[in-house]
Amino acid sequence: MASSEERDTKEREHKEEKEVEKGGFIEKVKDFIHDIGEKIEEAIGFGKPTADVTGIHFPSINLKKADIVVDVLIKNPNPVPIPLIDINYLIESDGRKLVSGLIPDSGTIHAHGEETVKIPITLIYDDIKETYSDIKPGSIIPYKIKVDLIIDVPVFGRLTLPLEKTGEIPIPYKPDIDVEKIKFEKFSLEETVAVLHVKLENKNDFDLGLNDLDYEVWLAEVSVGGADLTKSAKLEKNGISYIELPITFRPKDFGSALWDMIRGKGTGYSMKGNINVDTPFGSMKLPISKEGGTTRIKKNKDDGGDDDDDDEE
Repeated sequence: MASSEERDTKEREHKEEKEVEKGGFIEKVKDFIHDIGEKIEEAIGFGKPTADVTGIHFPSINLKKADIVVDVLIKNPNPVPIPLIDINYLIESDGRKLVSGLIPDSGTIHAHGEETVKIPITLIYDDIKETYSDIKPGSIIPYKIKVDLIIDVPVFGRLTLPLEKTGEIPIPYKPDIDVEKIKFEKFSLEETVAVLHVKLENKNDFDLGLNDLDYEVWLAEVSVGGADLTKSAKLEKNGISYIELPITFRPKDFGSALWDMIRGKGTGYSMKGNINVDTPFGSMKLPISKEGGTTRIKKNKDDGGDDDDDDEE
C-alpha cells in the first residue's frame, strides 16, 4: 500500500503534466489565431500606415513671429481610404514648451496611396520672451517638434503615429543704423546728388545677406525721399558693415539749415525703412530706424569742399 507521501508526489506530478498539456494547448491556439490573423491581413491587404517628417519650412520670419510649416508624408498600404482624425503638435526648446495645438479632421489618405500633409504652426516671439526671459532677441535656439497623427484603420482600429524632428530657429533682432556722413557727388541749389555713408550693426547670431533696402531720409526735418540699394552686401553676425546709399535732393528746400550744411557744421537726420535679407533660415524683412541723429556733410573738391580720405571707413 502506497504511503501518503508517495500519493502526494504522484498527484503533484499528474497535476504538472496536466498543466503542461493545457499550456501547450493554449499556446497552440494562440499561434493558430495569430497565423489566421496574418492570413486574413494578407488576404484583405490591410497593414499599418507609416509617416515621416520630410521637411520643415519657414515661409515668413519677422520681429514678431515665425510661420512654420511641417511636411509629413503619410503612406497608406490599405485598400480603403483612411481618415486622419487629429493632429497634435508641440514645439519645445530644451524641454520647455514654446507652442502646442491640435488640428482636427485633417483629411483622408487615399487607398494604396501616399500624401504629404502640411502642418502650419505660428510661433509668437513676445509669448516666448514673456515666458522665458533668458531667451534673447538675436539668438538662435534649438527646437524639437513633436507630432502625433491619430488615424482610424479598419482591423487595427485607432492608431497614433508619433513623430519628432529637431533643428534650430532664430529670434531675430533689428539692426542698428547710423549715417556717418553725407558726401556730395554733385552740388547745386536746384539738385544735389549725394551718397549716404551708412553703418549697419547686425546684432544677430547669424549672417544677413542684404539684398534690398527701402528707406526714407529726413535732413534737417525735410524729407529727401529714398533710393534703391546699388549693390548687395553681407552683414556679418554680431558685426558692423558699411554701405553706400545714393540720394538726390534740393538744398533750397532747407531754408536756413542749408548754410549749416554747406559750412560742414553737420545736420540732423532721421531714417526709417526696411531691409530685405537672406538668412540660413530663409528670407526676412527687418525694420531699420534712426531718430534724431546728427551727421556731417562733405563736398568734393570740385565743389569747393575738402574731399580727403582721412576719415574713410
